[in-house]
Amino acid sequence: MGRGKWSTGGRRALMATLLLMGARGWAQEPIEKLEPLEPPTTPEVPARQPVSEGGEGLRKEDDGGFQVRPFGRVFARMSADEREQYTRSLSLQSARVGLAASLPYVEAEVTADLSSKSMLKDAFVRVADGSKQLRLYGGQFKAPFLARELESRWSLPVMNRGLVADYLEDTHKLGGRRMGLMGEVNLKEAWKLRISGGVFEGAKDASGTRLGEDASLRVSVRPFKALTLGTSTYLTEVFDGTRHHAVAADASLRLGGLELTGEYVTGRLAVGPFMGQMGLASFMLPLGLDGWALQPVAGAELLQLTGPLKARGYALVGGLNLLYSRHFKAQFQAEHALRPGDELAGIEYSLQLATRF
Repeated sequence: MGRGKWSTGGRRALMATLLLMGARGWAQEPIEKLEPLEPPTTPEVPARQPVSEGGEGLRKEDDGGFQVRPFGRVFARMSADEREQYTRSLSLQSARVGLAASLPYVEAEVTADLSSKSMLKDAFVRVADGSKQLRLYGGQFKAPFLARELESRWSLPVMNRGLVADYLEDTHKLGGRRMGLMGEVNLKEAWKLRISGGVFEGAKDASGTRLGEDASLRVSVRPFKALTLGTSTYLTEVFDGTRHHAVAADASLRLGGLELTGEYVTGRLAVGPFMGQMGLASFMLPLGLDGWALQPVAGAELLQLTGPLKARGYALVGGLNLLYSRHFKAQFQAEHALRPGDELAGIEYSLQLATRF
């Protein structure tokens, strides 16, 4: 009987020993770690880059060393004008190439347009102090007159600068690219105040004689990020009594994809006093595809000669742009205009393809 008890107790002790040994072995085995569940997160969307920006070249921040950057652009346009019985015309509006070089305090740029009779466009040197608050320009570049004229053609949502800018620059030689010397002051802490002023080579008269020097001045501020206000003036033959002059005021408002610009200019030309108004509205609509966007645009202009010779011109424009990144855009535009020299108003349809590098 005692043997039976021993047998039962022995079996119990043996089972307990085996269980303890098994538990010890299980404890020694590595336990597979389960990766913690990640909390759900919203997919990160990269910040959108502007599909178009100012400047002819894609400029990068200086790294303190010597840099050389080639750049260029090509505009090809097909148009049909009611005043020419909608005869289709194909033209190369711009084939521009350039080279920009920079050092910490000195920059130089040379630009040529292979599609233009006067190939040389820009050729200037710009010297700045360490803070970039003071700059000095010398060479051939745009005089600081008219915000519409200073805007890069790539950044403009319309194909042309408009009848007011064309009439003042092409017909009466106010503003545009000139040989000259200009100084510029930038004060970011004072509403990003910018003052640009210089003296420029005068235009040629009908006989080809070079006239006296012209002068131009522009002042602009940004009271807040979305709003830019500016005023500019241009004086011809400034050292000989100023024969002709013009004064302009402009405003630009950017709210998200919406951009509104307006400009008023008045002065005296060879034909007498004049007034001009320009307005432009556009809206950027990003598409689902990365880098693509649609941009509807509408604008209006009015030009009035109020002296002994009275005349009026106007233009209404509307269109749609398809843009990709900062390198390509396709533009369709319709314009109803009465331009200086036209007997009747007419409609012109245009399609333009543009690319740049």
